[in-house]
Amino acid sequence: MLAIVLGTAAVAYGLDLATKEWVLATMREGDVTQVLGELLQWHFVRNPGAAFSLAAGSTWIFTILAAAVAVFIVSQLRRIGSVRWALALGGVLGGTLGNLTDRIVREPGLFVGHVVDFIQVWGFPAIFNVADIFIVSSMIAIVLLVLANVGLDGVRRTDEPEAEAAGPADETTQPDR
Repeated sequence: MLAIVLGTAAVAYGLDLATKEWVLATMREGDVTQVLGELLQWHFVRNPGAAFSLAAGSTWIFTILAAAVAVFIVSQLRRIGSVRWALALGGVLGGTLGNLTDRIVREPGLFVGHVVDFIQVWGFPAIFNVADIFIVSSMIAIVLLVLANVGLDGVRRTDEPEAEAAGPADETTQPDR
């Protein structure tokens, strides 16, 4: 599972970094390019805050939180026994590292850098980036796994006592990978 987590994280991080570098090389801040009319546009902005540019004066807090998320995921690597959990945590890790990299290396400076955002979808109130796509979609997957009672080890758990007594042949305790 380690390879799946790290591979997914590498893909997410690499795509995020490549697209941000492409935006920085081909657009000026504030530029808007229609991709699919008004439905999808590239709109280059630098985000000093969280989603929707909230808490713009607290960039250093997001740097600490992102680092904590990355450390937590790495600390859980040995416990992961499910492909779905590995993909979800790898997506969160790669996306988090993508935005964390911006906070560390981008202007205006170390640990307070602004995140490069450029994807604007009609009807959606925020401009975002590839890292955000991986983070949000992976968090949705994590919520679904938790709601389905699937543990990090891939075993679906149930609160019903008879299911536990039924033993390993019961599908409610079989790995859900």
